[in-house]
Formats: sequence, C-alpha cells, structure tokens
Amino acid sequence: MAISSWDEFPVHQSPDWIRHAGTTDRNFYDRNYFCMHGSSDELFAIFGMGQYPNLGVQDAFCCVRQGDSQHVVRGSRPLTDRMDMSVGPMRIEVIEPLKKVRYIVEPNEHSIAMDVTWDASIRAMEEPNQYIRSEGRVVFNTQRFAQLGRWEGTLSVGGEDFAVTPDRWGGARDRSWGIRPVGEPEGDGIRQGINVMSGMWNYFPMMFDDHAILYMNNEADDGTRRLVEGKRVWVDGRPDEDLGRSEHNHTFESGTRVLTHSTISFPDAGIEIDCQPLLVNFVSVGTGYGMDADWRHGMYQGPGLVVQGKVLDVDTEAKPIGQYGVVDHVGRYTYDGNVGYGLYEHGFFGPFHRYGLTDGAAGAP
Repeated sequence: MAISSWDEFPVHQSPDWIRHAGTTDRNFYDRNYFCMHGSSDELFAIFGMGQYPNLGVQDAFCCVRQGDSQHVVRGSRPLTDRMDMSVGPMRIEVIEPLKKVRYIVEPNEHSIAMDVTWDASIRAMEEPNQYIRSEGRVVFNTQRFAQLGRWEGTLSVGGEDFAVTPDRWGGARDRSWGIRPVGEPEGDGIRQGINVMSGMWNYFPMMFDDHAILYMNNEADDGTRRLVEGKRVWVDGRPDEDLGRSEHNHTFESGTRVLTHSTISFPDAGIEIDCQPLLVNFVSVGTGYGMDADWRHGMYQGPGLVVQGKVLDVDTEAKPIGQYGVVDHVGRYTYDGNVGYGLYEHGFFGPFHRYGLTDGAAGAP
C-alpha cells in the first residue's frame, strides 16, 4: 500500500507518495544516530534507526561498551508506514522537533534495555553536503544536521542499572539522509578495488560549558580535503565563528588503526585542542555499519520482524575487524582552560602515508 499517515501532512517533495523517495537509487536512506556517555570511561552507548525506502527495509540498533564487552541489540523489519519509527523493542519518539527526542529499548531477552530523553544544548547545525562521484556514479550524496545535548532516563546493560542524569550524561546526535552504500553488497564493476571513501575521517563534536566546537575532516592520502568543518557555536545564541583551516596530529596504538591521542588546531583562530579518548566503541561491528556479512544497514532479513542480540569481547571479537571501520570513542577535550566532552570519531580507510599506514591492512608503526 503506497498511501501512509505521512500523506496527511504538507511535506511532499515530489508528485509521489511520501512512502516513495524522490530518487529510485537503491542506496537512498534516512537515518538517526545518537551517542550517550557519562563524561567518563564508565560506558559508551551508541544507537540509531534507519529507513531504506527503495530496499523496503527499516532497521535499528543499540550498542553499549561496558568493561571488556560490547553489547548489541539489533532489529530489522520490512518498511511499512514511514511515520512508524519502531523496530521490535526499539523506537524513537520526537517530543519537540530539533530539541527533544526519546529513544526506547523495551526490556527484552537480550542484554540492553533503555529509556532516555535527549535535550539539545545547541541548535541543530546544518553540516556540509557530502558528494562523491566514482567512475561516473554518484556513490555519496548526503545531507546531515548535527547537535550536542544532554540525556536523562534509565539504562540497563549486562544486568547493571544506571540512572542517566543530565548533570553529567551528554552526547551527540545526527540526522542524515540521501545516498550512500547500503543493503546487500553490489558488484563493483569498473570500481573494482576502489575505496570510494578512502583516506582519513575525523569527526569530533565537542561540548563545553557555554559553547560547542564542531570539527570534521575527510582527507585523502594526498592531502586533498573532501569534506571539512571547523566551527564554534555559542549556547547563548551569539553568532557562530568559522575557525578556519584545521590541522591535525594523531597518535596511534602501535600496530593498529586506533587513536590514543590527538591535537587539533585552528591556527587562524589561535585555538589548539588536546583530545583524549576515554572509552572506545567499535560501532562498525554488530550494528550494520558494514563489517558484518550477515547484517548491514538496509539488508533484507526476511518477511517478518527479526531481533538479535550479541555480547562481543572487545579485544578478540570487536577490535580486530572494527578498527578498519568507523571507530567511536568518548572524548575529553581541553583548550585555554575549557574542559569538555563529546564524540571522538575516526576512520582510516586504505593507505594514509602521513601516519605510516602504507596500505589498506597496515597498522601504524
């Protein structure tokens, strides 16, 4: 059935039903990403939900790093009404658009249950469009807004209960949509052996007492920068500041692609930020971000609801493969007497010679 509850609202962007995207590209997606931390190395929760109209799939996940384990609950079902933001025990409730959002994981047979509400600390920030064309085909054309905020509610993981209070529980979120590789892998054809998002990915949204700094850099091995951002955003609403070109200096855990420290500077603004990861979550493993052959975002899992749970040992099951995907940490950031926390996200795909990554498999010296 093409008609759905969204068709009651004046939100149409094409002559078609809202159920159908304005493009027939199989890789069209519409997703939420959230992360939540206690401003410490106690635990790190990452959760999200996505719709893939041209694949007919909706899925969701929640992944919590606690101690030596990474707990995952994930679900998938056929996409029906796009206004239905639920997959099995997981659902999203938009309480106040761009301000307050609730994410729920109802108690289930697996190791995570959660009911937390997000309250934004800064306005939703429009991020640059990401556009990559490879051998004639558009492989990335995505739009995204990002935000930092505080969490309140309850979390249960591995049999332990946590009270989530906004005095110390913060995080980041983003909403993104557009085109990027999703679902079952396609044949590479002329792009055989080409990594369409090669190089370094840095994404460090950081929250301080009265302001946020958003740093992003997708840099190719030859130094070309495809996607960049450096911005300071004030809580009191004063004008945003463009911080100019960024410079990076990263330190790796030897033999891996996992960062242990970074310095990010904005010379034009006279800012140098010390970046310390506190706790890593190998979010690429178990959640659908591409490292699992049997579970990828948008992959069809069957005609009914499928819900699965996993508990992974970080060092033996998550890290060995997860270090080659996007890696998320809780980050502690300091500069000029300011201390803040946020997401410390990185990925190194293929060779990146500046840091001794000589090919797609090599770890840092």
